Formats: sequence, structure tokens, C-alpha cells
Amino acid sequence: MAAPKAAARAAVERHADELIQLSERLHADPETAWEEHRAAAAVPELLDRNGFAVTSKYLGLDTAFHASFGSGPQRIALCAEYDALPGLGHACGHNLIAASSIGAALGLATVADDLGITVEVYGTPAEEGGGGKIELLERGAFAGVDLAMMVHPAPVDVAEARPFAVSHSKISYTGKSAHAAAYPEAGINAADAFTVAQVAIGLLRQQLPASARVHGIVTHAGDAPNAIPEHASGRWYVRAETLAELSALEPRVMRAFEAGALATGCELSVEPESKPYAEFRADENALAAYRANALELGREFAPDGTASRMNRASTDMGNVSQVVPAIHPYIGIGSLPAINHQREFAAHCVGGTAERALLDGAIALAWTGVDCTF
Repeated sequence: MAAPKAAARAAVERHADELIQLSERLHADPETAWEEHRAAAAVPELLDRNGFAVTSKYLGLDTAFHASFGSGPQRIALCAEYDALPGLGHACGHNLIAASSIGAALGLATVADDLGITVEVYGTPAEEGGGGKIELLERGAFAGVDLAMMVHPAPVDVAEARPFAVSHSKISYTGKSAHAAAYPEAGINAADAFTVAQVAIGLLRQQLPASARVHGIVTHAGDAPNAIPEHASGRWYVRAETLAELSALEPRVMRAFEAGALATGCELSVEPESKPYAEFRADENALAAYRANALELGREFAPDGTASRMNRASTDMGNVSQVVPAIHPYIGIGSLPAINHQREFAAHCVGGTAERALLDGAIALAWTGVDCTF
């Protein structure tokens, strides 16, 4: 496989400047989940110019795309994420994910005919809470794919993804407004309902499994201090080791929100923001190939510890891994002490170290695709 790998690497390096420019363009213009209109147009441009057949608004999703090259029987897919975090920009480095996947696809396209493969790129919106990949799966995406891959930036390199399963919910309380000084007894306080719920969740944590995580934010809790809040809303995540554990845990958390409604007299509304994200099922052969390829490029995998815990972060790529063979390794960008979902991490997602990770990730994925051909 030496010759195909050399050709794939040469293709990635030939497009290095364009890939870096794409990453910088996305980084400078962050768009949040389901709003990635400019990114969804920009990311496949380089593929289009290099012979890929590109389908925009893929499967009816405005900010998804699909691109393919070749006609071989084995289908290798790269997933491109490009949504950013509200208020934090690309503090999870999805600009690098998109560029690395495009680079890997270009590398594999160079050898597609020789290897008998079809190279596919899935532009997957709304990973940060919207479940774009789940929407795509339910509409028929990834059917028949032999291997799906992506590489995610992190403080350090970690080969195996072990994300929590997670549910995302919008929580809303409706009460009744009243003048807080003159007629407080006429009001039903929706903000108080959240206070009761959060106290109940805090007490519940002692009885939760060590793997469980419950966290969220109140996004609205009134408009004026002299008016009893009539409406309050928030976003809450519940995480567990597996979907099975999550299904047992989530009703217990929901009872805490019900307690807030019961104690205050408010009406409670719970609206899922997406279907739950699943735990990850890594393809062992592809994972071993990626690990060997990354080492050959001079990457070093970190030991278990705080710096390596980004591999526990939930992702809708877990749902893809339940359907087709998949890997989701993490590639270090030298950001410590900055970690994902911090402004300081976003600053590390451009520049020399990030560029090296982008290109190494693209080459390692392309080489893994070569190794995993029939």
C-alpha cells in the first residue's frame, strides 16, 4: 500500500494552502447549528473543483451536503462538521474537522480508481446539540457505507472515542405575571420553578451513577424585577454511559422538573431538541490502522488523564457508528491549558500547530481509508 499512501499524502499536501484557507474562513465566520448556510456552501467548493459530484441541501436539510468521487464497490465516507458554539465561535474546532475531512477525501480520490473505492463526504450540520447526523441517518444517509471517519481537535491526541450518550431538552415553565410588590399573591412564578428543579437535581446527583452528567442553563427567567416572571425557559442535557443507561436515568431527572411545576403551580413543557446521541462503537480494524498511521506521522497519543478526556464528549457520530463501521479519533492542537469549549481553545484552532494537526489528520484518515480497502 506504499504507493497509494504516497499518492494520497501528496494530494493532501498539494492542497494544503487551500485547506488551511478553508479552515481560517470557517473560523472567522462562525455559524451555529442549523444556520451554517455560508459554511455549507464553502466547505464543498474545493471538492467541486476537483471532480466530486456535489449535492447541496442534501436529503432536504438546508445546511447539509453530500459529495462523491469514483464508482468502486467499497464506499468510504468522511464526515465534515462545521457548526460553531453560541457565543464561543469555533471553540470545538469544527473548522479543522471540515478541512481535515475535505483533505482526506481529496487524498483518497487520487487513488480511488486504483483501490476500487467510492469516496464520499457528508456535510453534517448541527452537531452541537441539534443532531444533524441523526436527521441524515433517518432520511437514508450512510446506508451501505463501508467505513465512516472524521478526526476531532482536542488538547492532545487520543485514538478511541468513548463518548457519553446524551439527551438534549428544552424546558419551559408557564406561570402568571403580577406586580411583584402590589399583588405578589396573584402571580405564579416560573423562575421559582427552575429554582426548585435545580435544587432537586443537585440532591439527585448523590444517587446517580458515576458516569452520569446532568447540566444545563436557564435562558430566560423574566423581564423585569418588579413583575412576577410568567415564562421561564432553559436547555438541559442528561448524559449516561449508554443509551440503555440514559433511558433509565432521564425519567428521574424529568421528575425534578415536574417537582418545580408541582411546587409552584406552573405548567411544564419538555421538548426534545434532537433524538438522543448514542455511545460510540469503534471499528477495531480501522482504529488500529489510524493509530499506526498517526504514529508514522510523528503524532504521540496521550495517556489517560484530564487532558485526554475530550474523548468522552458526546457526539451524534455515535449514532452513525451504531449503523456503519466508524472511527472518531482526536488530534491534539497543543492548546493546554486551554480545553474545548473555551474561548482560548478557539484561538488555538488557527495557526501553525492547528495547521499541522489539520494536515496530519487528513493524511492519517486517507491512509486509514487505504488500509481498510478490500
